[in-house]
Amino acid sequence: MTAFQSALWQRVQASGSTTLAVMGMTKNTGKTVALNHLLAQAAASRISVGVTSIGRDGEDRDQVFFVPKPPVLVWPGTLVATARDTLQRAKVRWKRIDSTGIDSPMGEILVVKVLDCGEMEIAGASRGADQRKIISRLKQCGAALVLLDGALGRSHHASPAIADAVILATGAAIGGGMADVMRKTRDRLAILGIAQADAAVRQLCDPVFATGGVGVWDSQGKPLFLANIPTLNGAPALMQYAQADIKTIAVSGAVGRSLWRALLTLASSKPGLSVVVNDGTKLFVEAADLAAMRGLGARLLAYRGIHMIGITLNPFSPLGGSFIAHEFLLAARQAFGDYSVSDVLLEQQAKDQLQEMT
Repeated sequence: MTAFQSALWQRVQASGSTTLAVMGMTKNTGKTVALNHLLAQAAASRISVGVTSIGRDGEDRDQVFFVPKPPVLVWPGTLVATARDTLQRAKVRWKRIDSTGIDSPMGEILVVKVLDCGEMEIAGASRGADQRKIISRLKQCGAALVLLDGALGRSHHASPAIADAVILATGAAIGGGMADVMRKTRDRLAILGIAQADAAVRQLCDPVFATGGVGVWDSQGKPLFLANIPTLNGAPALMQYAQADIKTIAVSGAVGRSLWRALLTLASSKPGLSVVVNDGTKLFVEAADLAAMRGLGARLLAYRGIHMIGITLNPFSPLGGSFIAHEFLLAARQAFGDYSVSDVLLEQQAKDQLQEMT
């Protein structure tokens, strides 16, 4: 078991977070390594931890690239919410302590307590509402901290409606060289890290985010349009107000290309327009799109801001193009000066070497 508190773990504890999402930029960027590090640190600190996954993790081989991947390593006392079928392959003893009534393609999601140290495959719920129920159940069963493991192409588990804070794993597997990895990571951070709206704007938009849908207000704060409609249908509804005095637009759901084009069109003729989305995980656009909106003088804001607690690095890529770990860490810390950046394996190696010397 780890004998030191890493910088990343210290930040997790200092944050006071009780639900922490670990998400990867893509496959093989070290998300499972970061998750295992946190599980080990929690065990060493004697903090009761629960863990679940959106999708599936801990299998022997990556299901996309079919390369070996690290297993999820759990410790005695760890609470795990996972699908029934995965428990048949667990390499640890476990005790069932609760059921959730939530079904998945691999069976009902059950809550078990791990009885010894070893490997597990974890498959949780995919829907946000189900995840919230599972998190609540894990906490009711005694978890002081719940860790959420993300999945390729999905980021809604990082939403502040689900998680208090987020750790983003990035690495050489993104491809394209170190400069490209930095650029792509910076772009993702720009999208996830959009600023939270102030109290007055949040209060104005409360009706939309309480019930869902789309809202439009004029410069005096008077509602022009409030409807619980799918955001996929939001563009035509918004364009009906192209000639109106619009000051604020709120969109509760996903923002894709069609809706984004409508927002840009409105922003081009509405100086100082504020566009409020639920959070950065709802944006399915590029960082360049955000810059385009800012160039029009509009503000893109989050109803709930995402707390990015740290960035972890994986200099190794199973597909080739790996980096020198120390150089990658130095470059990332220079590139992301506003964030705490860690290579948890490099830090562990440094601690081990120091212990051998003493």
